[in-house]
Amino acid sequence: MRAIGWAVMAVAVLAAGDALAARRPNPAETLYADVEAAQGRFRDGLAQLRAGEVVPGREAMRQASATLLELANRCGRTRRCDVGRVVAAYDGMLQESLAAVGGEGFAAPVGADRREAGVLSVIPESGRAVAMLNGRDLREMIELNEPVRAALAEWLTWMRPQLITSWENYQAMRFLMWPEYEQAGLPEALLFGILAKESNGRVHAVSRSGAAGPLQFMPATGARFGLGWRDGFDTRYDPQLAARASVAYFNERFAELGDDLEYVVAAYNGGEGRALRLKRAAGGRDFWDPAVYGQLPPETRDYVPYVLAAAWLFLHPEDYGLEFPRVDGAATVMNLQAPASIYQLAICLGGPREGYFRVLRNLNPRYEPHAPIAAGTELRVPVALPPLYQQHCISGERAEIALNLVQAQKPTAAPTASRPAATARTYRVRSGDTLAAISRRNGCNGAEALARANGLRAPYVIRAGQELKLVGCRG
Repeated sequence: MRAIGWAVMAVAVLAAGDALAARRPNPAETLYADVEAAQGRFRDGLAQLRAGEVVPGREAMRQASATLLELANRCGRTRRCDVGRVVAAYDGMLQESLAAVGGEGFAAPVGADRREAGVLSVIPESGRAVAMLNGRDLREMIELNEPVRAALAEWLTWMRPQLITSWENYQAMRFLMWPEYEQAGLPEALLFGILAKESNGRVHAVSRSGAAGPLQFMPATGARFGLGWRDGFDTRYDPQLAARASVAYFNERFAELGDDLEYVVAAYNGGEGRALRLKRAAGGRDFWDPAVYGQLPPETRDYVPYVLAAAWLFLHPEDYGLEFPRVDGAATVMNLQAPASIYQLAICLGGPREGYFRVLRNLNPRYEPHAPIAAGTELRVPVALPPLYQQHCISGERAEIALNLVQAQKPTAAPTASRPAATARTYRVRSGDTLAAISRRNGCNGAEALARANGLRAPYVIRAGQELKLVGCRG
């Protein structure tokens, strides 16, 4: 009887435990309820917008979307929480806003004079002055110390062409990227600084370590924040999705690192684990303290001041005599009337200086540049392009020339008898050396050939103590 009594008691205890567990709120389900509430507030904002209450409507939408981004971050840290479900809710909100106000994402409304042209988005230039980071002025957070001043000097001299190119590429994609930062309360200058240092605004940039896209996400990090292969396309190359993922990444880092800008930028390059360990070990010492800063890898020690300096120049170009060119960042949608590749379009469209190849690639990252795109396909293009397309790319001399050029094939080199590979000599770089000087002294085929042989990319930065292979050199 006693055994039976204990068994009955055990069953009762288990039943009580099950009942308690049933009453205890599931963290994931609670988070999903918060997501639905944020969606409701977003729709309320949309209703205000439709009713003509533009300012409160947009503010409600902005706050709801920022809440949803934070919930996505929390979901990633919550057991059994489906991040895809939260991201899908976020995407749904974007689509609802697109249907309600037109354009891409949360861009400012299109000016009346451009609505007739079917413009996707126009963002006022005044937005560049917004420099707040979680309630603090970014201009007061960036310390113009020795490393940052040295980076400023390099951006303004031999890296100046890269800075200007980054600006031009960014302006053409701004309507896709900046709204993601704006609605999250992150400064545009930070976005530009990261973009300039990571990719120069080339959305198909890929590093030797496997980072890809305009903001250079590694595969694993990208997957954590919703980027990866979908329908045969790596969404790390999509400028809007990459900006959205970087917002989620930065919000997570700022929460973890206490809004410490330098540590957050260091984490973006050198890894969040390293940045967190470094801050905890710093014991309250400043990031720039040699005992702290000196523990970073050399690449990250360069990276942080470069990003901060580019952000500073974004905010203060006039202080340094820097003139960013005016770029009309308005875009529209154009339907192809005949199959054509991006190469073919870039040739027939013509245009000034660098032409339209890069902007077509950046705005349409899903398409390989040499592959024909089917007739009827919608492409994002700058507003100036549709008339040029009608004039030069459908028929006529330029259209025929472009088609003829893209159909040309490079000749295949004839096979040559193999020779035993010679062991390349090496050279240790000394202070003051340049690739051009090393090439001349050692009878090499120029600085570019020497750079290719050593896996160096423009602008071919070398450092004292570095060992170079003297491939094909006669000296």
